Amino acid sequence: MHSWPIPTVPSVAGDSVPLRLHDTADQVVSPVRPGRTATMYVCGITPYDATHLGHAATYLTFDLIHRVLLDNGHEVHYVQNITDVDDPLFERAERDGVDWRELGTSQIDLFRSDMENLSVIPPRDYVGAMESVDEVVDMVGALLESGAAYQLDDEYPDIYFDRNATATFGYESNYDEATMAELFAERGGDPDRAGKRDPLDALLWRAEREGEPAWDAPFGRGRPGWHIECSAIAVNRLGTGFDIQGGGSDLAFPHHEFSAAHAEAATGCARMAGHYVHTGMIALDGVKMSKSLGNLVFVSKLVAGGTDPSAIRLGVFSGHYRSDRDWSEDVLAEANDRLSRWRRAAVAASGDSGAETERATAQLIAAIREALSDDLDTPRALAAVDEWAEGVLGDSPAHAEQTDTESAEFSGAGADAAAALDALLGVKL
Repeated sequence: MHSWPIPTVPSVAGDSVPLRLHDTADQVVSPVRPGRTATMYVCGITPYDATHLGHAATYLTFDLIHRVLLDNGHEVHYVQNITDVDDPLFERAERDGVDWRELGTSQIDLFRSDMENLSVIPPRDYVGAMESVDEVVDMVGALLESGAAYQLDDEYPDIYFDRNATATFGYESNYDEATMAELFAERGGDPDRAGKRDPLDALLWRAEREGEPAWDAPFGRGRPGWHIECSAIAVNRLGTGFDIQGGGSDLAFPHHEFSAAHAEAATGCARMAGHYVHTGMIALDGVKMSKSLGNLVFVSKLVAGGTDPSAIRLGVFSGHYRSDRDWSEDVLAEANDRLSRWRRAAVAASGDSGAETERATAQLIAAIREALSDDLDTPRALAAVDEWAEGVLGDSPAHAEQTDTESAEFSGAGADAAAALDALLGVKL
């Protein structure tokens, strides 16, 4: 499956700073230690609705990681899946009276458009669940052979993963048994399924039901479970022990816990990923965004309404990626004001070739790098740009009143600042 066009990412002069990220499993901020090629897997969408701000916040976070890794001189092998076969997609298609394939295709196209508008660097491998069925079949077969999985003796002989197949199950999320049980039931698990060895055992292969898509497999026709899809796609493209596995905090359990356990049981590796990185949730005016509440803010509608995608990025980056944070009209208004102020400052810096302005801009670039490399401290990075802009603009009425910056051509220190903001933050002046 094709992704979306690659945005131009300028190169930036100066010394890069090695990346440190919070790891959910170890619960500390620690260095990411990639080789020449950094490897990253981020869970993609289930394409039954448009991209909302919660989705965008996650993909913008990993876009920042991608940009920091590039700035550090690494190639980046980024992989993302699309869960284009799953119950929510079937349910939405039935509700709307459309074919589930058509619904999925339309929403994938919209997602691509949203990511392109937001200047998100696309994955090298963008893989749908339907494309990876053979890979899932192979991994399920390996788990059955090793005894890490079992098939129910039932009208529907579904295949389940034995949560006790790995000695370290639970290390990724660090949740206790009660929390795991609660979240498993809330997030797509089936604890009450008759015949399972343990309520937390996760579905690997759903046996064919009437009216559902199914594929041939040695153990019977059916379709992949959710977690095994990501395990197979990631391991077959990145190997085991890849650098970063990422997604929203709601994926830490059960999805990422089981994705890791499946891969570890199937391959014998000790740990699927070096860092497990999770983003906080986005609320609208203090209430968590959710499809059930209908309080979603969609990227496509914001852009269609004239919102600058760089303002969306700044609104998201005004809070730290790991925090649960709010989106509101005030957040967007502040982001628009900030973007306008930065643009005016870049124009002013272009007309000032003095050594002091050049030195301040070099210090700004270093400050952005330091902030982003410290677990993506975007509030600190934005504050550094604010301080730089204030220093450049000063109290000049001409600078304060200038608003026509859309067609401005930057030069000198202004061009350096604009290139750095584009390369490191994905914010276009």
